[in-house]
Amino acid sequence: MDIYVILLVVAAGIIVGFVNTLAGSGSLLSLPLLMFLGLPATVANGTNRIGILLQSLVATGSFRQKKVLDLRKGFRMALPAVAGAVIGALLAANITETVMERIIGVLLFVMFFVILYKPERWIKGHQGISELKPRFLRYVIFFFIGLYGGFIQIGIGLFLLAGLVLGAGYDIVKANALKVLIVLLFTPLALLVFILNSQVDYLLGFLLAAGNMVGAYIATKFAVEWGPVFVRYVLLVVVFLSSLELLGVFDLLFL
Repeated sequence: MDIYVILLVVAAGIIVGFVNTLAGSGSLLSLPLLMFLGLPATVANGTNRIGILLQSLVATGSFRQKKVLDLRKGFRMALPAVAGAVIGALLAANITETVMERIIGVLLFVMFFVILYKPERWIKGHQGISELKPRFLRYVIFFFIGLYGGFIQIGIGLFLLAGLVLGAGYDIVKANALKVLIVLLFTPLALLVFILNSQVDYLLGFLLAAGNMVGAYIATKFAVEWGPVFVRYVLLVVVFLSSLELLGVFDLLFL
């Protein structure tokens, strides 16, 4: 493998790890890159999970060290997401993601305006209000978020943040810490499904992961030191650009 390819993959991994940890949808960069390097879409989808796993491990440890991660609540909310992710990964081996991407693009576009219109919920949190909501409904929501995450991963962080902020009442920094823990818990099972289906390129996967881990570590420092307002602005930019990409707007612009 040429040195410039190695450097490109690692550099992309740093960006992906940073974006995924602060917001989500970093896979919008890593998946096309892996396919550009010659991997089939299904193999790129599986290979990408190595970076996601190791990035989440680093981010979880860093958030825990900075005392913004509640492990007990994180494990409890991760259970339905893990169950959904296994089913989603099994579906991913046989189902095309094109239609789902369009639907998710619309949802992300709507989410952009929700984040823009209700900044106080993302910055300050509202856990007292969230306790009034049925816990069963929250479990159902996280199951379907996990289902999507197991299927394709793109945007999973954004939907987890929405569930944790709007559904569970956390501010965006604590929600980010819980998000990476949940992703860390369901990704190994999803990755195992892809491994069993021979849909993982280990060399590219670990090169990407090296960058992902660096990006994740940097992102946790920004999240804690710069606070919820900074993270919200990053989230707005990522959600807006991700929705345009998933809706195919960039493809039309460059025709």
